[in-house]
Amino acid sequence: MSVHELRPKLNETEKVTINLGLIDLGQIDLLVQEGFYSNRTDLIRTAIRNQLSTHAEAVKQTVARKSLVLGLQHYSRADLEAVQAAGQRLQIQILGLASIGADVTPELALATIDSITVLGALRASSDVKAALAGRIH
Repeated sequence: MSVHELRPKLNETEKVTINLGLIDLGQIDLLVQEGFYSNRTDLIRTAIRNQLSTHAEAVKQTVARKSLVLGLQHYSRADLEAVQAAGQRLQIQILGLASIGADVTPELALATIDSITVLGALRASSDVKAALAGRIH
């Protein structure tokens, strides 16, 4: 299983929708118009990164306390077959991106994965996600 600490690339992002008050939105538009930010998204990303930076130590401590993998972890069919051959089962805990190979069957996933906790995103086939639905937290 491979673990990579990552900075999301454009194709490795998730869309998040938020509701803003009209005054807040107007102030954002004003800052964009005045050239402080290139667009609304630029301001929102900057604000989020600033908040994450402010709370970085708390995040670091919580990741350690909860034994979360930070970054990207991919589970290939070969990885899960090796887990199965060893008679083991996985408790997946990730802050970032967990991905399960497209060639992993629902049966193999059920046989090898006890639980999945992902703070971020889980990428897997819809069949695997459906099979694991009761084990995803």
